[in-house]
Amino acid sequence: MSLEIVRTHVAHFEGLYTAIDEVARERRYLAFFQAPPVEAAFGFFRSIVENDQCQFVALDGRAVIGWCDILPKPWDACAHVGALGMGVVRAARRRGAGTRLLTAAIDCAESKGLSRIELAVRADNRDAIGLYTRFGFALEGMSRRAYRVDGQFVDVATMARLT
Repeated sequence: MSLEIVRTHVAHFEGLYTAIDEVARERRYLAFFQAPPVEAAFGFFRSIVENDQCQFVALDGRAVIGWCDILPKPWDACAHVGALGMGVVRAARRRGAGTRLLTAAIDCAESKGLSRIELAVRADNRDAIGLYTRFGFALEGMSRRAYRVDGQFVDVATMARLT
């Protein structure tokens, strides 16, 4: 695998959409079970690019194999806070893409003045929690039965990193 981490560009939208949909359909990592409608997703990606926000994709050649974004909260009192979202397709996991994506996104967020980064992660996703902990995220709370997947309730951990 030839791994490259780059800022999201319009040329990545189709691959990013496919990667998000693939991870969502696993029903284990995201709060949704398939990517949103293409038009809505591309509009969201376009807004990120046009507003120079912190979103990166991991590329293996030309294929998007993962993404990470830290997007600012829209409210005045939370202008210093970013929300983290990320995922890596199954075939590319445990090869360093998540670490490199997270490094790039955190560096970008800090350069834009974000001093608090928040995330929510399924409490049973130990690999992700381990990754976030290595990057200085601390557990702030547990939302019990926050998700319902295939009839089963799942707890969600909330974590944050302060700079």
